[in-house]
Amino acid sequence: MGNDTVLYDEQGHIGVMTLNRPEAMNSLNPEAYQQLEDLVRSSTARALVITGNGRAFCAGDDVKQILGNPDSVAKAAQNETSRLTPAADALLNTNIPIIAAVNGAAVGWGMELALMADIRVAGESAKFGELFVIRGLCCDAPGFGRLAQLVGRERAAELLFTGEVIDAQTAHSIGLVSRCVADDDLMETALGIARKIASNPPLAVQALKAGMRRTLDPDWNNIGAWAIEQITRLRQTEDSKEGVQAFLEKREAVYVGR
Repeated sequence: MGNDTVLYDEQGHIGVMTLNRPEAMNSLNPEAYQQLEDLVRSSTARALVITGNGRAFCAGDDVKQILGNPDSVAKAAQNETSRLTPAADALLNTNIPIIAAVNGAAVGWGMELALMADIRVAGESAKFGELFVIRGLCCDAPGFGRLAQLVGRERAAELLFTGEVIDAQTAHSIGLVSRCVADDDLMETALGIARKIASNPPLAVQALKAGMRRTLDPDWNNIGAWAIEQITRLRQTEDSKEGVQAFLEKREAVYVGR
């Protein structure tokens, strides 16, 4: 089945989810967030592969539709409650193994999406960046709860505090991704891993994922609630508004600490 913003195809117990806004580098608008959540919750696959259509994996929030629209920001603040965001809740709490096939830029919430996967495979043109700080915001729960586990506290701090964008080879060398392959080999590599997982007893695989979550993950609801509170507060600051405006106007931002 498919829809405009996220495509879904399930074959041989493997579900492939493709973010499908290539004209916007697969950035996420409210509809995409909702469809992403719904597809994860309704999937009956034994393994999921998430990728992007075109030259990007996911460029995070659609800045024009979400952060650059005052009405959208106000509405989001009204709708957000002290809990994990729904799409993150679905991705972090599913017992279906998730493989991110990162085919280009994975930045902002696109990097959060990659972090929520159990396994990350990067094409050689992939790029990763926690860009929230240059929008005057903090990351979502996965950036706090997973990034340091993968790359260590010091490297995580550097990525979070600077907003640096790194390439696929660097991501592989610091442990952010498990494999870096040629772009042409990306989907077949990710699907090959998915096939191995899907060929195993599904109840055992689900128990293994649940056990890893119980052992390694923080309290997602607690950290998610805190992150939402901070993001909602920071969205109202002058620096956040300046970061968004500078992006839209394609200029350097000037921050004032308010």
